[in-house]
Amino acid sequence: MAVKTGPTLRRVQLGKELRRLRDRAGMTPAQAVEGLGFSETKLWRVERGLTSLDKVQDLRNLCERYGLEDEEDVEFLVQIQRESLSRDWWIPYRNVMPSGMATFVGMERDARRMRGWQPSVIYGLLQSEQYARAMFETAKPIEETTTEFVERNLQLRMERKEIITRSERPVELWVIMGEGGLRQVFGGPDVMREQYALIAELAKLDNVTVQIMPWATPTYRASKNFTLMEFDPPLPTAVHTDDVKSVNMVDKETEVWKYTRRFDAMVAGALGPGETPKFLERLAREQARS
Repeated sequence: MAVKTGPTLRRVQLGKELRRLRDRAGMTPAQAVEGLGFSETKLWRVERGLTSLDKVQDLRNLCERYGLEDEEDVEFLVQIQRESLSRDWWIPYRNVMPSGMATFVGMERDARRMRGWQPSVIYGLLQSEQYARAMFETAKPIEETTTEFVERNLQLRMERKEIITRSERPVELWVIMGEGGLRQVFGGPDVMREQYALIAELAKLDNVTVQIMPWATPTYRASKNFTLMEFDPPLPTAVHTDDVKSVNMVDKETEVWKYTRRFDAMVAGALGPGETPKFLERLAREQARS
């Protein structure tokens, strides 16, 4: 049985279809909303999956303006809109998420496959609770965050991990991590040994593949972390990048192609998945001697 598609993905799906219909009709956003009772800004947010139209009639009015006459097609969009109005699971955490993070987290749960590169720390979905806590606590005095901020972000990160361990259609995850990120210590030797053991355990799952990029390997490395997210049709693959203050997701074919080439190059250059357990064991032994 497939996992039910969440409201975030439904909003994105509806927004893309409305943008396609508007482009086909040759209308600007201002022309599209004229006299319909909501703003051009509202339509801009709807087309990008950031919000939903509040009323079914608003959607029907847009469909009529765009020349969509087939009632089955209209009803299909209406059903998507109704599903998009459900409460997102991440709502309790939205006040601690950087700009753009909510959309990524919502879509992450509905992804079919994810491919990620993380050179500087442990990839988020593979982090142990103690490692993540230590990482947030280390940044707390510098970023001037509160204890509540740390706890909410920790809860969010742990809840997100469910997508790779759930029984119904877990996400297929392929991660490449840099040796430097694996060696960066948070919380001390005990925390790091526990973290290495967790990565090794998760890598045993049929849906999880982990590769490591050693420092000494003379091969290509992307300069910043990214994640490619694949969905069931008709939604296209998207690429996610982030920094301290914002999260960006794009699905332009040229960008997806560029990051796919980068990932494939690093797959070829990194240690094979079968070598990951031994590498992690070596790191754990080093930590035991610290």
